Amino acid sequence: MKYNKVFKKVNEQLVDFENLGNVASYIPELSCVDNSKFGVHLTTIANKHFNFGDADEKFSIQSISKVVSLTLAYKIEGENLWKRVGVEPSGTPFNSLVQLEHDLGIPRNPLINAGALVICDILVSHLNNPKEDFIAFIRKISGIPTIDFCSRIADSEKSVGYKNAALINLMKSFGNIKNDIDVVLDFYFNLCSIEMTCKELSQTFLFLANYGVCPFSKEIILNRSKSKRINAIMQLCGFYDEAGDFSFKVGLPGKSGVGGGIVAIHPNKYCIAVWSPKLNEKGNSYKGIKFLELFTSETEVSIF
Repeated sequence: MKYNKVFKKVNEQLVDFENLGNVASYIPELSCVDNSKFGVHLTTIANKHFNFGDADEKFSIQSISKVVSLTLAYKIEGENLWKRVGVEPSGTPFNSLVQLEHDLGIPRNPLINAGALVICDILVSHLNNPKEDFIAFIRKISGIPTIDFCSRIADSEKSVGYKNAALINLMKSFGNIKNDIDVVLDFYFNLCSIEMTCKELSQTFLFLANYGVCPFSKEIILNRSKSKRINAIMQLCGFYDEAGDFSFKVGLPGKSGVGGGIVAIHPNKYCIAVWSPKLNEKGNSYKGIKFLELFTSETEVSIF
């Protein structure tokens, strides 16, 4: 597949596309991002690379990192993980308190904010140095030693993190948070602050396109069964209350972040990362979703 040619053709189809939406201004640092940026990078499991636009510019991956924290927690905890967090689509905004209270402090899935906070709590319980160990894990699965947290973005998130504080306090009241709230929140805000390029992001998630095995190091990150389940959770829950619409239009498991990034997996073929900072009302990249919809239509290849 000549992906660079496909990228060019899809981009031509977007010439008259009105990129609606807004950057995530409720996080002060993200409000400063140039909203005209647009990048794409695809990495095949044979380690071939294809890119377009601003694919080598770093951006805040935000909630996309939740898939990696879930991977590490699942690797450590195994099936016991699902006693504290569900695997169902939420159907509500990613920071809903109403649903969490109704479900007695058990988040619907690990990719909404409440679920990711439980995953962070689990990792804080297991890791000697949670932040250092987590970033080391990302560097290992990506093969990129320079990936790091961004303290500027983490501090910006902390300054407005009232809803996340409410979520974790509510779960603590139900007994579903075991560690000190401030420690877990600090880990969570740092996790969301990680910066990557589209190229780095597509390379980091490549193991999920290769049934849990890192294609370049040949290390087993997850077994085949667990890798399948991570992809299934992305398919069902990766875009909050827009997951069904993304699945319908794009036909790939994926995960979005309010930094405007999207990563999507085609098992046994590739991982593709797209970045466009303007978000729709659901908190997902407006142009990013449209690009991926046209991309899978043009290639006539998806998992369905």
